[in-house]
Amino acid sequence: MAFDFARHPDDILGQLAQWRAADAPTHGGRILAYVFDTGLPELDDLVARATQAMLPVNGLDPAAFTSVAHLERAVVGFVRDLLHGDADTVGAATTGGTESNLLAVKTARDLWRDAHPGGGQPRLVLPVTGHGTFRKAAQYFGLTVDLVPVNADGSVDAAEVAARLGDDVALVVASAESYPFGIMDPVADIAAAAAEAGIPCHVDACMGGLTLPFWPAGSDIPTFDFRLPGVTSVAVDLHKFGFAPKGISVLLQRGRDRQRRQFFACGGWAGYPLVNATMLGSKSAMALAAGWAVIQALGRAGFVTLTARVARAVAGLRAAIEGIEGLAVFGAPLGPMLAATADLGVAPDRRVDPHHWADALRPLGWTIQMQPGLTQANGVHLPSTAHLTATPVTEGRLPELVPALVQAADTVRGRPPVDGAALWKSLVSGDATVSGSLAVARAALRSHGPRPHGADSRDASTLDSESAWALLAAFGLAARDDAAIPGQQAPMLALIEAVPEAVAERLLIEKLARLAEP
Repeated sequence: MAFDFARHPDDILGQLAQWRAADAPTHGGRILAYVFDTGLPELDDLVARATQAMLPVNGLDPAAFTSVAHLERAVVGFVRDLLHGDADTVGAATTGGTESNLLAVKTARDLWRDAHPGGGQPRLVLPVTGHGTFRKAAQYFGLTVDLVPVNADGSVDAAEVAARLGDDVALVVASAESYPFGIMDPVADIAAAAAEAGIPCHVDACMGGLTLPFWPAGSDIPTFDFRLPGVTSVAVDLHKFGFAPKGISVLLQRGRDRQRRQFFACGGWAGYPLVNATMLGSKSAMALAAGWAVIQALGRAGFVTLTARVARAVAGLRAAIEGIEGLAVFGAPLGPMLAATADLGVAPDRRVDPHHWADALRPLGWTIQMQPGLTQANGVHLPSTAHLTATPVTEGRLPELVPALVQAADTVRGRPPVDGAALWKSLVSGDATVSGSLAVARAALRSHGPRPHGADSRDASTLDSESAWALLAAFGLAARDDAAIPGQQAPMLALIEAVPEAVAERLLIEKLARLAEP
């Protein structure tokens, strides 16, 4: 007997296709962030078929769905062997780098509490360039974030990290490599200092964990894995350079007893025995199956081949940027990522602002990420940059991409950066007769003051939802229709740089929340 659907399946799928058509392109290498394209249609087909095979499976209970246990065992084992873990190195598949990093922090916090029954709030020592997920973890799990400023070139001084270590530190974090600039932290030195102090060290290798081990010979990749005795946990994402769909990551921990602290179990309620290795209960096994399938299909030799393509693509991007007057590669990146910034060694009328450059690239069919400048607590300024992540498919697109990079730079060369302070001033000193939510928002901004002097304020409570939305509207950022999103994003980045951190975060929350509201 046929079921009478409320809407015909073809109509439903047609609507979905219409919405998808407005998305950033997931294939073809035209977006240098977010997605990781191998350029291998046959691998995409395998991933789709593996995903489909696990569509109805619930990863909650590997005892009932034993395929999940087989898949996780194989995936974790591959990553463990790659990162030189031994038989006492154990791990779990998570939904992504965020969950892996959260669980690493949660584990460290719980162990710290065991060792400090008198209580108190532990610290998380984190370089400024460490991923934002660690600040999220600290907020969730009640740790104080102790941010270590980095050098002007984005590099981390291990001695600065070591100086922060003390009995109240639950965890120290190092990146292999940092997301903003693609720069390797001195993991060996940080891990050694942590071990000497008796403090665990977590390595965020979500981006580098599946590229750096396969990077072409002669690149002098520093050791960052379990060969270093001080490293107690490592996070690696398979939905990045493991080329699986979102979301699949692996968190490895040194020692079974340590790893068991990331689990949650509940045996005191009236329902089924509840035990979770990760934060989720019921969860899809589709990305896990896809990650396993990619590993089986590529093998180590396949990863070497694809990583070589990434390395050649990065070299091509770097050479292109270094050949553009007014632009420069920031710092000394190593691996699949790099960041471009304005070359301060040339006259202002010859410089290329990276945010204007990124805006000029979009109409040419290419998307790169903008990153705001940041003045650290010690006064050292990290400049505005544009972030580029290369994937295997990028190599074949260089003949089209490089001329676009040059053309975009020629279009905006000499255009000064958007003045965030001027945006701030224009808003807070606007029409005095304005009332309602915008007036409340302006008063809140005046009470905070602009950065850097207002950067320490964490109180954005005076910005309720309507005030925050009115403030976004005043900057022309309140549109919800995809077609109405402003084409120039440089002013938004200037705003983020100018307003106090707490205010910027409140505005970002409101913007994203409104996009998803019915």
